[in-house]
Amino acid sequence: MIKTEPHRRYWLIELIAYWEGRLTANHLQQFFGLSRQQASKDINQYLQEQPGNLAYCASRKGHLPTPTFKPAFISDDVAEYLNWMTGQRAHAMPFDPGYRLEHAILAPPPRNVAPGVIRPLIQALRQGQRLEVDYGAVSKPDRDGRIIVPIRFVNTGRRWHLRAWCEKAQGYRDFVLSRFHGEPTQEGPQRSPLPDDTAWDTEITLVLKPDPRLSPEQQAALAYDYDMTDGELHLTTRAALAQYLLNEMQVGVKMLDGNPAAQQLILANHDEVKAWLF
Repeated sequence: MIKTEPHRRYWLIELIAYWEGRLTANHLQQFFGLSRQQASKDINQYLQEQPGNLAYCASRKGHLPTPTFKPAFISDDVAEYLNWMTGQRAHAMPFDPGYRLEHAILAPPPRNVAPGVIRPLIQALRQGQRLEVDYGAVSKPDRDGRIIVPIRFVNTGRRWHLRAWCEKAQGYRDFVLSRFHGEPTQEGPQRSPLPDDTAWDTEITLVLKPDPRLSPEQQAALAYDYDMTDGELHLTTRAALAQYLLNEMQVGVKMLDGNPAAQQLILANHDEVKAWLF
């Protein structure tokens, strides 16, 4: 838990240094609205309290994580960085203890994602660079090299992936971050403008209904649960994300679960949207 304002700044120091590979006073200035003098003071104070974690690099004009870097304020889960970087989760100050409510948060195990993978991806994404990567999918565990152009990080609810143009497939693909191996290597700027990402730019509507095998009372309960209109739930999403949304909603499209209470919802307009599903 981040307990004090200095610790919040130390959290950011570690987050940027660990996942981006370079920290400057400007990071603290922008995020916390500090003066350059105060930001530099905070970094120096962190160096005193966590000796050996960062080292200043004159050629890169910033502090870099050392090989012996040991996080004291962050986890080693890349989701912590991506949630912060994309604005999905800000580090608020803790509530007064008397204001808190008892609660619990499910914490699935983090995916195995190394900083050595993330840092080149971030740099390439910001600079429009091509990368050679070593990637192994579940459907094809024998890893192969390919050249990609990172476009954006995407949170599918259960995990983060990278959407990128793949020169080998000649199309846009989703790459699960934990399936990159080794460190991506730069291959220079993209050679020509990329084609439109039609699946990303296209919006479709998924129409969900209670599984008709359920009793009328069970169907009514689901309609109330999801605040359906006329027994339907309409979800508008990018076509590229439709399958992930269905997975998150536990809606099977290839076959129904044998137990309708487990299936609960069905995709009512499957024929209309099946071209975008996988």
